[in-house]
Amino acid sequence: MTIMTDPTITFIGAGNMARSLIGGLITNGFEKSRIWATDPDADKCQKISEIFGINTSADNGQAVTNADIIILAVKPQVIGQVSRALAETISAPRKDRNVLVISVAAGILCEDLEDWLGKGTAIVRAMPNTPALVQCGATGLYANQYVTREQHDQAESILNAVGLTLWLEEEQMINAVTALSGSGPAYFFFFMEAIEAAGIELGLTAETSRLLTLQTALGAAKMAIESPDSTATLRQKVTSPGGTTERALQVLNDAKLHSTLENTLRAASDRAAELSKILGKSDG
Repeated sequence: MTIMTDPTITFIGAGNMARSLIGGLITNGFEKSRIWATDPDADKCQKISEIFGINTSADNGQAVTNADIIILAVKPQVIGQVSRALAETISAPRKDRNVLVISVAAGILCEDLEDWLGKGTAIVRAMPNTPALVQCGATGLYANQYVTREQHDQAESILNAVGLTLWLEEEQMINAVTALSGSGPAYFFFFMEAIEAAGIELGLTAETSRLLTLQTALGAAKMAIESPDSTATLRQKVTSPGGTTERALQVLNDAKLHSTLENTLRAASDRAAELSKILGKSDG
């Protein structure tokens, strides 16, 4: 990872996502002294300072005064209040630089953030998922019109510290990202949970069924990542005509799994769109 300049980064909120990003940045060589984190919970500040050796504060205004990049890692329900309190500091003229704000709060639109933070604020929306906690995340990114090329690269570098990043041309596509990769880990956990339970029903011990399920999921994902073949081709390669896998997959096809999953993602995407309207209006 290469940060284009040597920015000062302030995290508003010191929860799990902030800790994962800070850990990823430091692992990739980012200077600890240039990272700040704030949180109203003094214990969280102390803990994150002890773990990473970064600067902490209970005062958001103090922590963002000299920040080049501000990462809003607070709950969507309070982001409006937090953002409005920072607006004057963020919009203050600064020599040779403009502040970049990165929001990892789900469902909060750029237009709402700009209303709260000030017109013309450079904003990147990021939709990471929970595997970012183990540096294996997938993040969709969207930049508003005020984000410079350098800030674009900086945002990408920061989120790359915890996994894969992909840029979106339209903000509304974040709803699809939320449905697929944001909520996606829960789908796979659900599927693994069901397979594990089925293994037990077939006579395996709980521990054996669990380990076989998890290792099989890991191996399948690793094969898919490393292979040039599509997932459809990989499935075909492990499905012998007349064999056990073919019989099993027929059950899934008969249950219309494809259409069920399409409806699953559509429901999540629709809910993401609904929440964007609700959260923006309720905190506006």
